[in-house]
Amino acid sequence: MPEYVPNLRDIGGMPATDGTVVKHHMVLRSAMPATGDAVPAAIVWPPRLVIDLRSPGESEDIHPLGVHAARIINLPLLSALRPGAAPAQDLAGLYRVMVDYADLRLLELVREVSVADGPTLIHCAAGKDRTGVSVALLLRLIGVEREHVIADYLASENARVAISARLQQIAGREHRSTLPKEFFEVPIEAIESVLDYWDDHDGGTEGWLAGVGAENSLVERLRSNLLA
Repeated sequence: MPEYVPNLRDIGGMPATDGTVVKHHMVLRSAMPATGDAVPAAIVWPPRLVIDLRSPGESEDIHPLGVHAARIINLPLLSALRPGAAPAQDLAGLYRVMVDYADLRLLELVREVSVADGPTLIHCAAGKDRTGVSVALLLRLIGVEREHVIADYLASENARVAISARLQQIAGREHRSTLPKEFFEVPIEAIESVLDYWDDHDGGTEGWLAGVGAENSLVERLRSNLLA
């Protein structure tokens, strides 16, 4: 019996501003997929674009979805930490590392999704941390309220067993064995800390993105592509 892609879901259907909703079949999120994985019937598969957020030490020579002629982009969000910087002690700290040091890669992710003709899969190893921050950024930029963003993040809790099994099968096991137990949990405080940071920024999440270097038309392009 085939395994399913762990922690896989379509973020479509969430309500956004002005009575719009997030389109289905445009953005998928998951843990690391493997060759031969099954997917639920409601998921459009394979994706046309795959945004892989893993670091080089976690990655294989050929991405499993490359055989489907998907376009693969690697944006390693945790490879941007400055040399000598102290490692994060908890997930809230890890998420801030991504926002502070991988801001240009997050900007590139937004640009790619804004022009993708879908479906686009965003994944890391577990599909909850790097993927969670990235998807939260997209959702806030297009006007999805915090409560729905948080609910989507917390949905990874339902996949913890499948995530754990997949993490035992893929590269990076040695490093993950040294991480604090909390790094494998789904604490609401972690995603709230990032949302608070963006909300407190001048201009909110959109203002933060502009400060990173986003062109004026980027958010409107993203909204046009993801909202119905």
